[in-house]
Amino acid sequence: MMKTLLTTLTLLVCSLSLSLARTVELTPENLEIRGETGPFEATLSTREEEPGVQIVTVKLQADEPAKPPKFTVTWNIPSVDIQGFWLPTTKVDKATYYTINVTSRAATYAPVVNLHSVADRNRFTVAVSEALRKVNLRGGVREEDARFYFSATFFDEDEADLDEWSAEIRFDTRDIAYEEALAGVSSWWAEDHGMTPLAVPDAARRPMYSTWYAFHQKLEEDELVAECRKAKELGFDAIIIDDGWQTLDSQRGYAYTGDWKPERLTRMGEMVEQIHDLEMKVLLWYSVPFVGKKSENFSRFKGKYLREGGDSGILDPRYPEVRAFLIDTYADAVKDWNLDGLKLDFIGLFQASSSTDLTLGDGRDYASVNEALDRLMTDITVELKAIRPDILLEFRQNYIGPLMREYGNMFRASDCPNMAVVNRVRTVDLRLLSGDTAVHSDMYMWNGEETIEAAAAQLLNVIFSVPQLSVRLDTLPKEHHEMVRFWTSYWNDNREVLLDGKFSAQRPGANYPVVYATGEKKLIAALYETPFVDLSPEQGQTVDLINATGEDFVTFKSDRDLGACRVRVWTPLGEEVSDEEMTLSAGVHALDVPSSGLLSIEPKN
Repeated sequence: MMKTLLTTLTLLVCSLSLSLARTVELTPENLEIRGETGPFEATLSTREEEPGVQIVTVKLQADEPAKPPKFTVTWNIPSVDIQGFWLPTTKVDKATYYTINVTSRAATYAPVVNLHSVADRNRFTVAVSEALRKVNLRGGVREEDARFYFSATFFDEDEADLDEWSAEIRFDTRDIAYEEALAGVSSWWAEDHGMTPLAVPDAARRPMYSTWYAFHQKLEEDELVAECRKAKELGFDAIIIDDGWQTLDSQRGYAYTGDWKPERLTRMGEMVEQIHDLEMKVLLWYSVPFVGKKSENFSRFKGKYLREGGDSGILDPRYPEVRAFLIDTYADAVKDWNLDGLKLDFIGLFQASSSTDLTLGDGRDYASVNEALDRLMTDITVELKAIRPDILLEFRQNYIGPLMREYGNMFRASDCPNMAVVNRVRTVDLRLLSGDTAVHSDMYMWNGEETIEAAAAQLLNVIFSVPQLSVRLDTLPKEHHEMVRFWTSYWNDNREVLLDGKFSAQRPGANYPVVYATGEKKLIAALYETPFVDLSPEQGQTVDLINATGEDFVTFKSDRDLGACRVRVWTPLGEEVSDEEMTLSAGVHALDVPSSGLLSIEPKN
């Protein structure tokens, strides 16, 4: 018998002390399960994890396996001291919260939403433990009562039969920095739900050169070795050889992809050895799901595609021979060519469609595409780590959720060529949710006729991530070389602070106009949309201010006397323009700093 369930649960959360010296309770009201549950019994239960953090457990149970029903958990809260939101998507707009939407699954984003105050304080963060299957988180303000109405929809995508399922929904209303609330979600996934991130080798945390924007598919061994020689001199320790190595086709499509024979780079092993002689690592690109219709392998997997369209098919990982083919392809490449890592692309395309037969049989050993993808990525990781324990595995936004951290140790911002601000937003977004997984920029690039200051801004906007560069170094003007050399050297000298320091990114709704990281002995702040920063350095800390504002000065405020300091200023070419002693009292100070230049304030005592 079909039944419609409407379950209500009152969830009491902690009070928040706001800056207006009053107390407001953000209490999710009318927490309900809505939807026809068929043969399943659906239940809600709640517990307090700690003051301000509530866990709601959602369960489905049936007497025998059946297709899980689509259902939704809903709740609402008052819009009190909420001026912005944060999502794990690539959207730049974080201020228009009339509608808030994020769809996640194993290889698509992550199930989390944050609401925060104008002062960047957490007001309401919701996260879901279901990271494998599709989850839709929706929310927005209703005009009639100025409340946020939210929903979490489960099984809005066909899944294989099951007889029980559960997930947790985590509500965090603590009055803490929004960055801390998001870090708490990341830890919750890893520690409470067993999604243990893959270890990150040191090589994943060093600058890399990429061929994509610089060469696209027109690759040649000697040119790449020559570029690596120049990149190494500038401070780069690896090259990512992107699309084009595997086929002579240069149409930017995938019609000939899927055989993975190096038709263009025929001396792959020799080239890798030459690059290794330069003390650089080599990573090779693969488009994981694609098999082109003009490849030799296309007919081999006929009937084993999730879908076919355009010039290629999307492999179905539910077939063991499909998984074996992909795993063997990557393992053989790493062994035969002595590769240090792989860039595994387009993983997010492994999705069931409305016509996908989600059953066992016909050679499939999994009914669920998501479960088969999890098996595929797990087996790839295990196999490659057995060959090379320090294997480097790069994934690209949007497949950056908690499950993907189990399989990869490098998350790169999605493509935004020559878009410094977008690259900044995307790398910061990744930093906020990725824990110690190495976050890489999209390849920064610029026109060779660009000014030094504007060219440098491409790097400075991603300086809190691992920089990837993709310009033709053999045609780059000499001054541009010097700029890259100076700032890459600075990044290498300060990477522990930039990557491991306490991370703060101000004003998400304004695209993070000030970002900084605080280490034990140094605070590094990058100023983007404003030449002003309010600092609170610890006693004895050096303060570095990176001027990426386009102005020729910076202004900073300190709440305490900094005392006698050595104050130094550099241009973006690394030319020191001043070195003097100053006594800096508490208050506001304005100093001349060239655009895309650096100011360093070092206490004398």
